[in-house]
Amino acid sequence: MELFNHRLRLHADPSRVVVRPFHIGWIANANGVSRSQRLISEVMDMSPQEARDQLELVLKDFEARHWQTRRVFMTRYDEIAAAHGLDGSHISDEKRQLIGAYFCHEYSYAAAALMNPSAVPHPDQSGMEDGAQRIVMSLRAVGEGHISSVAFREGIITSDNELKLAPEPPFATATDATGTDEEAPPSGPVTVYRHRDSTLSGTVIFPITDAQSKGLEDLRLVHFQHDDGSFEWLGTYTAYNGATIQSELLRTRDFRAFDLIPMTGSAARNKGIALFPRKVGGAYMSIGRQDGENLYLLRTDDLTHWDDGELILKPVFPWEFVQIGNCGPPIEIDEGWLLLTHGVGAMRKYSIGAALLDKDNPARVIGRTRSPILAAADQDREGYVPNVVYTCGAMKHGDKLFMPYGIADSSVGFAFVSIKELLAKM
Repeated sequence: MELFNHRLRLHADPSRVVVRPFHIGWIANANGVSRSQRLISEVMDMSPQEARDQLELVLKDFEARHWQTRRVFMTRYDEIAAAHGLDGSHISDEKRQLIGAYFCHEYSYAAAALMNPSAVPHPDQSGMEDGAQRIVMSLRAVGEGHISSVAFREGIITSDNELKLAPEPPFATATDATGTDEEAPPSGPVTVYRHRDSTLSGTVIFPITDAQSKGLEDLRLVHFQHDDGSFEWLGTYTAYNGATIQSELLRTRDFRAFDLIPMTGSAARNKGIALFPRKVGGAYMSIGRQDGENLYLLRTDDLTHWDDGELILKPVFPWEFVQIGNCGPPIEIDEGWLLLTHGVGAMRKYSIGAALLDKDNPARVIGRTRSPILAAADQDREGYVPNVVYTCGAMKHGDKLFMPYGIADSSVGFAFVSIKELLAKM
């Protein structure tokens, strides 16, 4: 089978930084004063000229590295003022910005790795030439502390296997959440917003809740059609707090506001749920892995609640003996549901394969590939976690699949796969 690997690669980039809240101790010392209170007092005690001079030093170092830096400092000051009950009416702009700066830090969100992408059609398809599609791609970005966040890239794929990514803006920006408590992170659903003036290719979604505190991992995006014909973009991902995991749901209609919703049910205690792009037989469906080894078909009447499902695929071939899992949402084609899978073999080598499920009854497996369509080889073996290739979602593009994929948990490559030739391998 011919698989066209695009020459483009995306790599970790420590120069991509955003301003993040810097959380300083809120617990009072023996004198009844917390570190944060002491820091605020130090700034308040400065003379107007000293505060002005210190702020200028900070801006000299950082203003050219970030989007609307002064506004970011003022926003952070507002959060600190609300948490400490400060009356800002008598505090100068210089001191408010300086207080905000002391409670911020730079974070290189993709310094360690960039991996595990998924791709969906972009909301804006205007001006596209015949055979071309504008796309949105999600990426798992890993930074300091091995904390994962969700980054995005926009681009265009053409009929002749060409990929043109939109340039990243000079400044990356983190999404904002309104109404969150500085001292008590939310535990339920939250909504985050893209900055009005920022592009999607420069937007990063960071963990917000306690359940997400150590990472948002492996977003599997899908362009979902509801019964009334309307569309939205859904994505399942793993929330990790350093000890436990849970599956959560991302929902958006415009890639400007994103709802992040914890999922419930026995299946939601596992990672790797991948949604079908529409209801099948009147039910929402997904593919999951409840036991760490096999693939199950899950059904529900509620997108945020998933219980145990029906076993449909077990490891059969040597390249998948250790375990199998999905590699993103099932893709609807004339012949059925095309499901990309991953298999783990000897020496924990990851490979990507595929299965075909019946369109009306996805529990029935029509066929599966006996050998991988893509495996770690040559230079693609080396990286943070060697011998891994992995995707969180491909998309249909004409008679091909466009498949972005992670390489060795370190970088991202791109492939175009003939659907006809893929089916012939089953």
